[in-house]
Amino acid sequence: MIALKGAEVSAKIKEQVQKKLERLDGRVPRLAIVRVGERPDDLSYERGAIKKMKAFGLDAQVYAYPETIGSEEFLAAFAQINADPAVTGILLLRPLPAQIDGKAVERRIDPDKDLDGISPVSIAHVFAADEDGFAPCTAEAVIEVLKAYDIPISGKRVTIVGRSLVVGKPLAMLMLKENATVTVCHTRTRDLEETCRNAEILVAAAGRARMLDERSVGNGAVVIDVGINVDAEGRLCGDVDYERIQERAAAATPVPGGVGAVTTAVLARHLADAALRQEGRA
Repeated sequence: MIALKGAEVSAKIKEQVQKKLERLDGRVPRLAIVRVGERPDDLSYERGAIKKMKAFGLDAQVYAYPETIGSEEFLAAFAQINADPAVTGILLLRPLPAQIDGKAVERRIDPDKDLDGISPVSIAHVFAADEDGFAPCTAEAVIEVLKAYDIPISGKRVTIVGRSLVVGKPLAMLMLKENATVTVCHTRTRDLEETCRNAEILVAAAGRARMLDERSVGNGAVVIDVGINVDAEGRLCGDVDYERIQERAAAATPVPGGVGAVTTAVLARHLADAALRQEGRA
């Protein structure tokens, strides 16, 4: 089984970003990372994003707020970030605490700064298969991995386990744009294992540690594991049991070291693209 490592894909995207930065005449785009509370997964993603921005020659600033912040107070603070001309793009770490009106935030974010595709405008662009908005970074990262390793998508049977607006649904649209035949499953799908075994490309994005094993993988399938979980021993793992699928899958992404590294690289590319668009150079 071939390990589809994210570092190699990230390196290719870095080259793309460097070429985009050359067109900005020395301007360094700034990413605003907006975080409420201190959830471990948010902090981990934040650290990875900051590291990737620095490595790519970009700037990042964290706007952190206490988990107890009220909805109106947060919306007012977010509005200031949204309107700040020094901020090129915004990454809002989600989910937000229950007291904050998340839908109001999604409606108010400037689509030109919405690097992770959370606004209704951005989502509409993805579903319309046009290039005017930014797709969610993780969904786009899945496509990037397949293309970087020259894995054909057109005409392939693709099964996605997960139906969120963060990964599952937008990824289905991106796969359709690539002319794949797409099935979207979830934790309540009947005969889930059989449906997954029929896939030539299987994407796991349900958020359950090792929920898919060799019984869900067809011979010669390509497996993309989007999940990031912590197992009973405190180790990072994906939605797929990586060790148990090795005799059946032709290729698969490891966790860690797979899609996650590509997600932050896509975020960096979105930031560079946002800067070009805002200067009318896209």
